[in-house]
Amino acid sequence: MNYELFENIAQTSGLRDVHPAVKLILGLGCILISVSSNSFLTPVIIAVSISLITIVLGKIHLMFYLRLLFIPLGFALLSVLVIVFIRNSGDVLFSASVFGWLTLTITTGSVNEGMLILSRIFGGMCSLFFISLSTPVTEIFSLAKKCRLPDCFIELAMLIYRYIFILFEQAEMIYQAQVMRLGYMKRKGSVESFGCMAGSLFIHSWESGEKLLGAMDCRCYNGKYALLGEQGVFFGPALFLTILFLASLFRIMILSCNIQLFGGLIT
Repeated sequence: MNYELFENIAQTSGLRDVHPAVKLILGLGCILISVSSNSFLTPVIIAVSISLITIVLGKIHLMFYLRLLFIPLGFALLSVLVIVFIRNSGDVLFSASVFGWLTLTITTGSVNEGMLILSRIFGGMCSLFFISLSTPVTEIFSLAKKCRLPDCFIELAMLIYRYIFILFEQAEMIYQAQVMRLGYMKRKGSVESFGCMAGSLFIHSWESGEKLLGAMDCRCYNGKYALLGEQGVFFGPALFLTILFLASLFRIMILSCNIQLFGGLIT
């Protein structure tokens, strides 16, 4: 399963020994700067730099990382294309009549806005992948506990995270079994098969919850999970470099706020 692959990569990452707080500060800081930038330049710099950190320092295979990026970027490109054709401001770059009554127009303002949105998505996505591929989930939950987040919130997040992928795995098994029995050959059969799968998943989730509760009771569960998480050791130097890097990005964001692909601010 994909979540197991992500966990294995995070456990063997070259950044494994870096304190999780530093990695979260770096990743979340880059996300905030990306979405706050008024220019496409800063998010692009963030995407390139954080990707290099993930690939070179984290020792992530380049092709695997690119495959991860292609999936969400496809959805982002579709959204940006809609914005490019809907937004009308600035000089006209392209105009075409479709079906005689619909005119598709691309302007400098629409390209600027589309480029800005795409760069923000790209920068934030690379920052999120940096956190996912370098920080095990157990360390994130352990850090949340040290930040005094409510225990019920952390425990619910742990259970939800675990059971989402358990249901995905069960759904995949049921779907493959239905395909082997030609359950999706016809439209009516597809609807019936999907309904059966949904019902089976509901029953399976209910039974799994009861089994988990029984197992925890047998282990003297008192309402709290024993949360263990290893912490990295290179906290001081890594934190200094992280703050310096984020400060440099913030400075670039301020200086490049008026830089657009076709010049000027988006109106």
